[in-house]
Amino acid sequence: MAISDLQLPAGVRAHEFRSSTLLAAGLALKVAEQLREAIAARGQASLVVSGGRSPVAFFQALVKQELDWSKVLISLADERWVPVEHADSNAGLLKQHLLVGPVAKSRFLGLYSAAASLEEAAQQADEALAQLPGIDVLVLGMGDDGHTASLFPGSPNLAEALEPAGSRRCWPMLAPTVPRQRLSMSRALLASARSCLLSISGQSKLTTLGAALAGDVVADMPIRAFLQTPLEIYWCP
Repeated sequence: MAISDLQLPAGVRAHEFRSSTLLAAGLALKVAEQLREAIAARGQASLVVSGGRSPVAFFQALVKQELDWSKVLISLADERWVPVEHADSNAGLLKQHLLVGPVAKSRFLGLYSAAASLEEAAQQADEALAQLPGIDVLVLGMGDDGHTASLFPGSPNLAEALEPAGSRRCWPMLAPTVPRQRLSMSRALLASARSCLLSISGQSKLTTLGAALAGDVVADMPIRAFLQTPLEIYWCP
């Protein structure tokens, strides 16, 4: 099955690549172009990316793009509630693969804090995200269960985090896998992005995307919250 076999809603465009290397390069070109446009229009730009191992090739390709990184703010759609030095930290992943070379000139706004509890950490992240001047470019991923960012089906707080007009920017979430304690930007904040890109690879993710498109209960597959809005999907087998 190819992504062209799926019935995509109006406003959703798909780009298919032969390999993950080509996908990463194509996504990096698109993101860099949109960041340049934002800098030209407003004098600054903001980029929100997802964590996990999947985006590493994209991060490495983005580092090679030329733009004025000193005018870019970078943040995370979600974070694992572990110290930056921990192997599972998304911030640690960015520091290793993205916030290097010329990109080190950018400003990084992390979500993690060594708070007394996950709820308190989410409140602190919520306050920190008040510094985010909107989101110019958002790059999402998707799990086989239909989660995106750390908006996991069945997690406590999911209903509140999925409120389309919610005022809170960050929520404490629980993942079904270790580390379970997560921090996630809310649907309302993520959906405010001027440009939303979804990067997925493999047949299993394509099957999940097809299932998400076939239903409309957002809580069952939170990626559905972003499939009815202007979206560009980047996929490779």
